[in-house]
Amino acid sequence: MDSADFHAAVYDTVRRIPPGKVTTYGHIAKLIGMPRNSRQVGQALKFLSPDLDPPVPWQRVISSSGAMSSRGPGTDGAQRQRTELEAEEVEVSDSLKVNLRAYGWFPESLPAVTD
Repeated sequence: MDSADFHAAVYDTVRRIPPGKVTTYGHIAKLIGMPRNSRQVGQALKFLSPDLDPPVPWQRVISSSGAMSSRGPGTDGAQRQRTELEAEEVEVSDSLKVNLRAYGWFPESLPAVTD
């Protein structure tokens, strides 16, 4: 799978996460058939264009510990993610963690898309 196909698969899969649910970088990698590529899932979301249509709900993807990434010093990415998730009624702790048992979305596979 080349980089463009990988990014497209990530974006398509992230679009399927229901509002009010979250999943992990690793689970997205597993669902697209690349289970060892969770870091690359993060990179695909890092370089996400805000102009994509339909939009990609990047805020619904978090680490396997339930934590949100700070996205580097001096950035507000984790706070923006918190705001977006709370707008979907996902509870986020003061330490920027989400309870994966309560809000996790972990299907074994994705159903085929019918047009």
